Amino acid sequence: MARPAALNKFDISSAPAARDLSDALASWRSLLLTERRASEHTVSAYLRDVCAFLNFLSEHCGGTVSLETLFALKPGDFRAWLAMRSTAGYARSSTSRALSSVRMLFRYLDREGLGHNPAIGAVRGPRLPRAVPKALSRPETEDLLQAMDQGEAAPAWITARDIAVVLLLYGCGLRISEALDLNKRDMPRDDSLTVVGKGGKARMVPVLPAVREALDTYLSTCPHALTPNGPLFVGVRGGRLSPRVVQKRVQALRLALGLPRETTPHALRHSFATHLLAAGGDLRAIQELLGHASLSTTQRYTDVDSAHLLEVYGKAHPRAQKS
Repeated sequence: MARPAALNKFDISSAPAARDLSDALASWRSLLLTERRASEHTVSAYLRDVCAFLNFLSEHCGGTVSLETLFALKPGDFRAWLAMRSTAGYARSSTSRALSSVRMLFRYLDREGLGHNPAIGAVRGPRLPRAVPKALSRPETEDLLQAMDQGEAAPAWITARDIAVVLLLYGCGLRISEALDLNKRDMPRDDSLTVVGKGGKARMVPVLPAVREALDTYLSTCPHALTPNGPLFVGVRGGRLSPRVVQKRVQALRLALGLPRETTPHALRHSFATHLLAAGGDLRAIQELLGHASLSTTQRYTDVDSAHLLEVYGKAHPRAQKS
């Protein structure tokens, strides 16, 4: 029997999976997309990781991989997979993500009553350095914002659109996907905006007058008829704006202004949080504004602020200069 077509889309059709495992993967995918409301991109990444794991098992254990195969695995089998990835030169961050995907699959199988394997709980992933968000300095951010309406021979409404998008990222701390998923009916009211973030979790963020003004300018110049249930930000042909368009615009400005390589649309969200924290913003409040489920995620921005403080100290203190 052929595997579900939906799985083929996520490169799972080539995995040596028996029918019971293939059906379980199809159900897992459906759960992630519908109940968990994960994006297609995220689900694709999970399934690619699992597919690679199953391909390893087919060689490691021999033959087609079934649910019975998964539940019979020992800690040594999982460690052999991790060792293979290390020898093959995979980045530790990539291996950590792959292990997380496999853990998620085993938890799903356990919850569905399909089987349980405690061995996965005995496996530790590679240790990762604490990631520090790549934020722009205030002058760099200002240079980028001021250059948004310069240097590009584009219709006025496209320039207004790009300015509005970028100001939403920096002024409200939105992810690029959150900004471009907005519909016309989501336009801010009473100086606030409701955003649906990861996992379908809604949050309310304040909207600065400059952001609201940029949105109004875009709407007043946009030549397309925007319907309440249609996209707020559209491309040249009137369809929902692609993130790649914004990324290319920011990249062009980065090169023109000589800004750091980490100057991306997402870096503006990092800059939003870092600049708020540097100005004395409350960490819990910033967590709510960003939509982070865990405070530990938001605490990464304290590392950015500390690193900047040490850099200033190293340049300004007389004894530091002498040494």
